[in-house]
Amino acid sequence: MDRRHFLRNLLSGATIAALGPALLHGADAFAGDPAEFAAGLREHPYLAGWRQVSAEAFGPTTVQIEGRLPADFAGTLYRNGPAWFERDGFRYEHWFDGDGMVHGWRFGNGTVTHRGRMVQTPKFKRERSAGRFNTLAAGTTVADPVALRNNDDASTANTSVVVIGGRLFALSEAGSAFELDPDALDTIGPKTWRPDLQALPFSAHPLQDRDGSWWNFGALSMLGGAGLLVWHIGRDGQLIDAQVHDMGAPGYLHAFVQTDRYLVFLLTPFDYTPAGSFFESLTFAPQRASTVLIVDKTAPDRVARRFEVDFTMAYHFGDAFERDGEITVRTMRLADVARARSPHREAMFGHHGPAAPAELVELRLDMRTGRGRWETTGLGGMEFPMFDARTPSDRGARLYTPTNAGDATAPYFNAVQMIDPVAGRRELHRYGRDILAEEHVFIPRPGSTRPDDGWLVGTLLDPTRDRSGIAVLDAQHIADGPIATAWLPYAFPLGFHGHFAQAAA
Repeated sequence: MDRRHFLRNLLSGATIAALGPALLHGADAFAGDPAEFAAGLREHPYLAGWRQVSAEAFGPTTVQIEGRLPADFAGTLYRNGPAWFERDGFRYEHWFDGDGMVHGWRFGNGTVTHRGRMVQTPKFKRERSAGRFNTLAAGTTVADPVALRNNDDASTANTSVVVIGGRLFALSEAGSAFELDPDALDTIGPKTWRPDLQALPFSAHPLQDRDGSWWNFGALSMLGGAGLLVWHIGRDGQLIDAQVHDMGAPGYLHAFVQTDRYLVFLLTPFDYTPAGSFFESLTFAPQRASTVLIVDKTAPDRVARRFEVDFTMAYHFGDAFERDGEITVRTMRLADVARARSPHREAMFGHHGPAAPAELVELRLDMRTGRGRWETTGLGGMEFPMFDARTPSDRGARLYTPTNAGDATAPYFNAVQMIDPVAGRRELHRYGRDILAEEHVFIPRPGSTRPDDGWLVGTLLDPTRDRSGIAVLDAQHIADGPIATAWLPYAFPLGFHGHFAQAAA
């Protein structure tokens, strides 16, 4: 059997094994109540961040910019996140279950034009026709789910978005990338990188290498297996390679990190007892060690090194760098591992709940001795880290994250910050007591090679005025606040991740 057929059979077997029991599950659904959520929204307006969108499409809507954009700032911020939570009196109880809506914020001529479109996945179209949710979900038990042909039949395409080779893709954890028209945001369909890899997981956090190519992974832990599929895509959008590695034991991962030489995967151990959906059945296992897999980019067909380190649960990573034979990885550690299974669960039910920000920690991996250790930074109250990928590979980058500052009405972020753990510096801008601040993407200044010379662009929700907005800040003067802001005449729920596509010069 050749390697392609071996790979396909191995991964398909894991997928079928995972889907089979779930499809046979016929228990009653346990979910939120739309009326209960609506009542909570009236009492806590910030819950608009978890409110279903009012339509499948928004815009194009052009609004004036308050302030002034630099002449060399041009392009589109694409964003993705769950937006469709309710059908037929049934509301998802897990934030990750909502069907994805992709947004495009296009800057030009002193204005910004917004479009939003639901990703027309097979799941979304099938359930719209049926008038109810009928598909196995990640975190909510759904009654009488239909049979699925493959992972793409269950995809919500709701987590992230990326432009590779000039083509726009909506991403999630468990299935294919879904291609969209980069202008109209209309759905083209799932991307098959190679016929024998059809519908296999292409996760939500691909990383671009310095040569312009892209690395990504597909985790089979969500599909009942213990394999890790490593993708390498050329800057032209063509597949370079795909390799599968044995995790040893199942481990959860949402993202990964890279140095110039290595890919680093942190696997969080968990126990799985079938009890409905994936996250309802999963229990993280802090009594066991986490596994770290190191893959050399020059030899992606094998694992270069395995580490066992103290348990840590993290969804997102900052940067990583290598110096003197040691890799340093920065990640956002979640202390409450039970709550980590369902972030902002109370909000999904229309209830006020606690904030659940992460703590910045560093993982030190000695490639010579095979020993790893965690170090704390004392910095917390943040998530969704971004950084300038032009930072030299032998030192840590400045991180840009949403955070909490001062009084706030919502258990969510209301500010953006720059932190430099090495220099001990922090700079912050607080948007206000009632504003919810999302991930801020770093955009390098065209023509500049100096690290951190550029801007941050991030989206905002103002629930008191029922509007969504966007802000642009000078990355080297965050405390000065936005240099440009724009607000839409409507609002939509909070999203997860974005990608800025700079306009051609």
